[in-house]
Amino acid sequence: MKGTPVMEIVSFRTPGLGDQSYLLTHEGKGVLVDPQRDIDRFLNAAAERDVDLRFVLETHLHNDYVSGGQQAADRTGAELVLPAAAGAAYPHTAAFHLEDIPGENGLTLRPIHTPGHTPEHTSYLVLIDGEPVAVFSGGSLLVSSAGRPDLLGPERARTLARQQYGSLHRLAGLPGGVELLPTHGEGSFCASGGAGRYTSTIALEHAGNPLLAIGDREAFADHLLAAPMPIPAFYAHMGPANTLGVPPMPATEVPELTLEQVPADAHLLDIRPRSVQAAGLLPGSVGVELDTDFGSWAGWLLPYQAPIVLVARHGQDAGEAVTQLAQIGIDSVLGVVTDLRDEATSRFELLELPAFAARLAGPGAQLLDVRMPSERRATPLAGAIERFLPDLVTDGVPAELDPDRPVLVACGSGRRASIAASLLLRSGYRPVVLTGAGVSDLRPQPAA
Repeated sequence: MKGTPVMEIVSFRTPGLGDQSYLLTHEGKGVLVDPQRDIDRFLNAAAERDVDLRFVLETHLHNDYVSGGQQAADRTGAELVLPAAAGAAYPHTAAFHLEDIPGENGLTLRPIHTPGHTPEHTSYLVLIDGEPVAVFSGGSLLVSSAGRPDLLGPERARTLARQQYGSLHRLAGLPGGVELLPTHGEGSFCASGGAGRYTSTIALEHAGNPLLAIGDREAFADHLLAAPMPIPAFYAHMGPANTLGVPPMPATEVPELTLEQVPADAHLLDIRPRSVQAAGLLPGSVGVELDTDFGSWAGWLLPYQAPIVLVARHGQDAGEAVTQLAQIGIDSVLGVVTDLRDEATSRFELLELPAFAARLAGPGAQLLDVRMPSERRATPLAGAIERFLPDLVTDGVPAELDPDRPVLVACGSGRRASIAASLLLRSGYRPVVLTGAGVSDLRPQPAA
């Protein structure tokens, strides 16, 4: 007697971008969905499961990373499937609304046009022996949220928001047991919000997604567009790259350079821990401590595709920094410097909460809040001068700050404040960074 077909869905989270890619396996065949550019992790997972990759699906032309779909298909011989309206410049199969794509052993992929996040956006319903079991919803219906409609510019945002209303309700009409597998989620600037979970079911979204409770298309659009989040600067380059085609992932090993070998036009990007950066940065460098969101901040703050030289500690994983930059299409890392000798002369103070609070209470203290506007609205800090971190690059240092006095800098945890410190140093200010705590810890606590 033939056994019940087994389907497995393997998720691959990219925390710094707030995204997930998926590998669906069924009866020895695989379907890869919305892969990031560093495709070896997906192909290795397929090989470990002895799976023949049959399809690579893209739900949309991504705004937040360059895709590995074309390269994954080229490497494996899989069929690359893109939304019919994507208009990509490389060979692919066009997915048309409700025109089933037959797989093997009872597997069927059903494209569902779900515009709103982008005009061409398409979700893919997975059917096994005719029964719907899962839907890859990309940037349409998300966990307790929806994909942003404003990333293609304010002129199109309201039209796309209205379309997103229809798309969410189209997907919400699927059976309650269908697994919801979105690409964007918590931590992604492509999402309009989040719930701390990355997958769901249609039934759970009916019960808990507040956007599905908005019964009017215009009210829905008003809600999505009421307080838009900032758009990272590198997003402007993602859509065109994914339309024209992305070259293979570059080598993650880069040469070690001496300071004398650093080209004059290179941007120094310091990836060392913030405690080490505070003790001495190379003058003019931007400090972005290596973490899961390193690539996003570096891509937001530095000119896109400008030559970069990393500054790292001996033995630090510079390859991870190269990978995160390559995920957003930055292939311009020339090398890494680890021997700084006595040249690291730009310093800032790094203080824990008690010492920082004491300094803030002193005479003449000036505080810079570098959080996002939405964070500042939620938890305002009286007396703080406000400038979102990336705006220090585009708009400069606020004129209210006195360069002759230390500038106390705070954010939510110390990460963005330490990045801001490197930008302030370049402009001749003396930063003092709150680390291990944030603005909420500085606010007066209500009486018991």
